[in-house]
Amino acid sequence: MGWVILGVCAGVLLADLLVRALAVSAILPVFERRPPFAVEPAEPDPDVEPVAFATSHGLTLRGSLSRSLDRPSRGIVIFCPEMAGCHWQAPSYCQGLRRAGFDVLAFDFRNQGQSDSLAGYEPLHWVTEYEVADVRAAIEYVRSRDDLGGLPLGLFGISRGGGAALAAAARNGEVEAVACEGAFTTDALTLVYLYRWAELYVPNQIMRLIPHWHISGTLALARRVSQWRRACRYTVLECELLKLRDRAVLFIAGGRDTYVPPAVSEAMCRRIGGRRQRVWLVEEARHNLARRVDPDEYDRRLAAFFHEALSAACVPEPHVVRRVTPGVLGDPVA
Repeated sequence: MGWVILGVCAGVLLADLLVRALAVSAILPVFERRPPFAVEPAEPDPDVEPVAFATSHGLTLRGSLSRSLDRPSRGIVIFCPEMAGCHWQAPSYCQGLRRAGFDVLAFDFRNQGQSDSLAGYEPLHWVTEYEVADVRAAIEYVRSRDDLGGLPLGLFGISRGGGAALAAAARNGEVEAVACEGAFTTDALTLVYLYRWAELYVPNQIMRLIPHWHISGTLALARRVSQWRRACRYTVLECELLKLRDRAVLFIAGGRDTYVPPAVSEAMCRRIGGRRQRVWLVEEARHNLARRVDPDEYDRRLAAFFHEALSAACVPEPHVVRRVTPGVLGDPVA
């Protein structure tokens, strides 16, 4: 009898491994496909200061610095662009910060814009440790300058740049505030898309029978295989978010964002679990286009957030708690 039970268990385990292998082979081509993001071109600004600094991997990152010249600086905000974006996009998002008296340093991630490229690395929309290292290099550069090093420091990231900013802030206590638009975690977004598209291939009745932990484990396996194939390491942002409980964080989400549903931002806010995090939902906005809907309100909220967060007399506000899509960031699937 014991051998029979052992044989049945071995057969079930083998079948499970086979199913996971088939699932991973189907997931990988989609996971590693670059989405067709339409990044609008940006014009160079002749009035900014060019900057260049080194990363821990020996690459040179390039960007620009906009200074507050007519008044004492309220602080410095490092702008982290989206995938395929560049530092010249900073004025499109940071006009309100510049008018409010903040210095803004924007840079190009490695392998995009004017920065050096790392041989053998092809960036995707997923945050890797390379992008996090680039943000940390920007922080070190700011702190190394006598004219910037003593200023209160905040980060502002768009989409993938937002995820890299959150991870870098979690590892650097000098960052006092983070704002991000269209940010996401790799595991949460892959889970959202799996449930969105699974019904095209798997009947709903079968999907309901598969435990959430099994699906999450298969996605994690696909992520690890992709790391090996692409010679990089994806950042598990869920673990990093827990370190931001005492930091001010603003999530900007588009109500019509078909790439990153608002529920992802809301779940990230809940994951942090503090009282200095909030979500601003811009109902009519598409992915990364909240400022286009209402530029005046966008500028006002962003400047007010950093002014409050980087001020010595910061008064915490309760975070926004909304209904979260089941399965996102560890919430149980109904």
